[in-house]
Amino acid sequence: MAPLPPGSTLGILGGGQLGRMLSQAASRLGFNVVILDPEENSPAGRVSQGQIVAAYDDLTALTVLGRVAQAVTFEFENVPAASVARLVEGGALVAPGSRALAVAQDRVEEKTFLNGVGATTVDYAAVDSLDDLLAGLERLGAPALLKTRREGYDGKGQAWIHDAAEAGAAFAAVGGAPSILEARADFTRELSVIAARGRDGAVAVYPLGENIHKGGVLKTTVAPAAVDAKTEKRAKAIAKAILEGLDYVGVLGVELFDLGNGTLLVNEIAPRVHNTGHWTQDGCACDQFEQHIRAIAGWPLGPTAAHARVEMTNLLGDEVEQWAKLAGRADARLHLYGKAEARPGRKMGHVNRVKPLD
Repeated sequence: MAPLPPGSTLGILGGGQLGRMLSQAASRLGFNVVILDPEENSPAGRVSQGQIVAAYDDLTALTVLGRVAQAVTFEFENVPAASVARLVEGGALVAPGSRALAVAQDRVEEKTFLNGVGATTVDYAAVDSLDDLLAGLERLGAPALLKTRREGYDGKGQAWIHDAAEAGAAFAAVGGAPSILEARADFTRELSVIAARGRDGAVAVYPLGENIHKGGVLKTTVAPAAVDAKTEKRAKAIAKAILEGLDYVGVLGVELFDLGNGTLLVNEIAPRVHNTGHWTQDGCACDQFEQHIRAIAGWPLGPTAAHARVEMTNLLGDEVEQWAKLAGRADARLHLYGKAEARPGRKMGHVNRVKPLD
């Protein structure tokens, strides 16, 4: 396709912080943005040309969005696949495509796909019953992590099993939903890589980040991570294999387990801009949000080299009240999401602490 010219309209399914930052990036490039989100006055809607307030499966709303937008994307992977299919049937140009969405929405499908393109994961077993869970524990051993196949994020929909006697309680804890049992990964740290693929097949990969979690939620990413050339090369090869295997267009986040011996295992992928890529806003000339807009609009991909070292820290719940103190720091770049209520554990913003590259 020919690149969309400035002045074109882009549609975004989802009005949260990722949609907000995508809309802001699109605005810098001269695009108009329309958000579809059921929450009136959403964070993304307030910085966009307009918002359609409707459920994601509202057929009328999807028809309107498809008509006004020259390209449509989404800010989270749990948007109903049927909604994307409806947009495509109506002639809308949607990126990333339905294949990426289907893979990311089902953890068994995801791991099957990843291993098929050479992006190795931990061993796993599909679980549809307590008998499946017990058989999986016998094969994989304990401890093992039980996760719902669909939905669940930031530690939700998960339960560790340390002993077969805990199986029943763990299965009940995830509501008896179709699940996946994952073998424990003996990793030294979690890394992530943010990568993009354009409509012309060009691939651009950012330097790796090292992630620290707290209570199942990402707390800090430091980038560029201190990794050797072999690890960097392997991570980029994994990202490229995933992008090409999905015929992907847009930015993709890949979480990796570093086993400390040169081996990387893929934990999961996210078919969207990603929390671990927020450091690029202040560490790169073209951040992940602009990169995503460039890709879906058919523009050339931007540079991914880091010009600074960044420590990104999520502001959760009432931590956002530190805004005045953080705004006074010379090395801090504050990004607030415009959310009205600071609930415990809710992502309210992030701060990038910027340092010179070594």
